[in-house]
Amino acid sequence: QVQLLESGGGLVQPGGSLRLSCVGSGISIRIYTMGWYRQAPGKQRELVAVVTSGETTTYIDSVKGRFTISKDNAKNTVYLQMNSLKPEDTAVYYCNAARVIFNYWGQGTQVTVSS
Repeated sequence: QVQLLESGGGLVQPGGSLRLSCVGSGISIRIYTMGWYRQAPGKQRELVAVVTSGETTTYIDSVKGRFTISKDNAKNTVYLQMNSLKPEDTAVYYCNAARVIFNYWGQGTQVTVSS
């Protein structure tokens, strides 16, 4: 059974940092495109960042220069380092693993940026 387990969310003040982690089980993230998505209240889920099996990374414009996606294949874990957080980054963040017809989601972790 495939599982993606996120952790690292929480409440942080504007300008602060958080690091999200997503540990995969039942799959080898090395061969998947791994992504972080987020969904704010009343909004559609949006892609934040992805890292391909070839280590190519892509970010949405609003997080470029602030967020960094990375993965540790040995630990089967993908990370999202979030710096200079803004209130508009508040959302539930989801981990995703995609490959061909396979598409898996984690349960999400809440990130709240507020003073």
